[in-house]
Amino acid sequence: MPLNPEIEAVTDRIRARSHQRRAAYLDRMHRAADAGVVRAHLSCGNQAHAYAAMGPDKDTLAGARAPNLGIVTAYNDMLSAHQPFESYPEKIRRAARAAGGTAQVAGGVPAMCDGVTQGQPGMELSLFSRDVIALSAGVAMSHNCFDAAVWLGVCDKIVPGLIIAAATFGHVPAVFVPAGPMTSGLPNDEKAKVRQQFAQGEIGREELMAAEMASYHGPGTCTFYGTANTNQMLMEFMGLHLPGASFVNPGTPLREALTVAATERALAITAQGNDYRPAGQVLDERAFVNGMVGLMATGGSTNLVLHLPAMARAAGIELRLEDFADISQAVPLMAKVYPNGLADVNHFHAAGGLGYMIGELLDAGLLHDDVCTIAGDGLTRYAQEPKLREGVLVWESGAGVSQNDRILRPAADAFQPTGGLRQLAGNLGQGVIKTSAVDPSRHVIEARTRIFHDQGSVKAAFQAGEFTEDTIVVVRFQGPAANGMPELHSLTPMLAVLQDRGLKVALVTDGRMSGASGKVPAAIHVAPEAAKGGPLARLQDGDIVRLDAVAGRIDVLAADFDTRTPVTADLSANGFGIGRELFAAFRATVGDSTEGAAVVV
Repeated sequence: MPLNPEIEAVTDRIRARSHQRRAAYLDRMHRAADAGVVRAHLSCGNQAHAYAAMGPDKDTLAGARAPNLGIVTAYNDMLSAHQPFESYPEKIRRAARAAGGTAQVAGGVPAMCDGVTQGQPGMELSLFSRDVIALSAGVAMSHNCFDAAVWLGVCDKIVPGLIIAAATFGHVPAVFVPAGPMTSGLPNDEKAKVRQQFAQGEIGREELMAAEMASYHGPGTCTFYGTANTNQMLMEFMGLHLPGASFVNPGTPLREALTVAATERALAITAQGNDYRPAGQVLDERAFVNGMVGLMATGGSTNLVLHLPAMARAAGIELRLEDFADISQAVPLMAKVYPNGLADVNHFHAAGGLGYMIGELLDAGLLHDDVCTIAGDGLTRYAQEPKLREGVLVWESGAGVSQNDRILRPAADAFQPTGGLRQLAGNLGQGVIKTSAVDPSRHVIEARTRIFHDQGSVKAAFQAGEFTEDTIVVVRFQGPAANGMPELHSLTPMLAVLQDRGLKVALVTDGRMSGASGKVPAAIHVAPEAAKGGPLARLQDGDIVRLDAVAGRIDVLAADFDTRTPVTADLSANGFGIGRELFAAFRATVGDSTEGAAVVV
């Protein structure tokens, strides 16, 4: 099938606008690759330090002929998704040794759990942790001992941070190795219902705790389709996972076999072999377009609208909001996974998952097939499924049809003809809205505003019963320069309660919402942010705001709006406590959300 004209046009304009930046990037990568196997240029003293503790692998490393893998791990057992990584380094070392290579843990990176920090001061470090992860991974890779890198990370900022680092070391092949989703627990819609009951005071904390523990109950990613699982989709659509690796549960024989196979593949694609596949070659404009197509077709997390531009900049590529908007108009929404539906990612995977979806999108001309991936040339191989046949890992064609059309539909008969994200623009600035889980009757809301400068004030107003009419809830001074751009997901249960009472409500903010947020309309990432004097800082209580996700507009209907003086806020409290004082330099230098809210790229 010929490539869809809109997808081709977006790709061409990304390539054109990125030409100089990408050319300079590729020149750096080629010069680094031309220097040859890195360990050959280290002194004997350098190498002795690097190999001193490597036991049985020491002689192989000193010979400098066998490929050596650098493992960058985001392991901790605070994140259920990352807990399985505890045993991965030894598995990878063992698999590398069996294949004639070696592997070393190059370094670890921090990995915070947004589920723990939602609604807490620590959430103000969440977005910035992406750049810290990139920096930490850069330190790990700076030892310059590695012929390829194996990247162990899954969740929200971790994968984007690791991608920024992998692109920066783009002459080194990069294989991303997932850990998979936890098995299904309490259905996500039941969990959401319990949260709303608690918000209304209908049940106590004991019942809430029981529901939460039944939902988040074991190793693996949370089973809703939030940022962590959207990251895993991206790694497959962008060719950095082995095909079909994303949603295989932890601790299963297939999961173990895929980890071994990923190690073997990393050894096979170094410059020492005949199939050199550096990360900078994989991460071209076609890979990023494919990632955006996957984001729209699956109804993925709005956080990736922040992360993908930052990831792309590290590879010399410039993405803009209009690229997301135009791809969204061309790509159908093919999946219904919570919060966009009732299914979880295990149900989605059983229905055909990413393999079925990639095959459908390729057949519809909506993906670039002519890409370089870690598995080989062409995205078509990602339409296959991994299976164990008598203990041997093989890839086979999938069923070719959805196994449950309430969860996964063909491109020609999708849930809706366009993707799940919309760009917004108007006299309040630029932003985005996720519409895939929002009822169409709520895609246009015009109402009076209530202005807040923090989440706690919104919660207090809700508990005091102050929301009695249709309302646009504005939470400003939540952008990256103000306080690190925390997610405001803890507001979702209260706003959902108001909506269920028959009110039309929406959120407008220069902050973020979680990938788990759903049915309440939310105009987010609004830029320029209030802390930089953006239009949100001129809003007043009672202003009429019109949020129109159909037309892609966000406007205040006030004749004197442009002449108002922006208000300021006392942000001094944002600078102290729970480590926030350590990030003052980040808040002072961070870029706008429209460019990825980045510090290091």
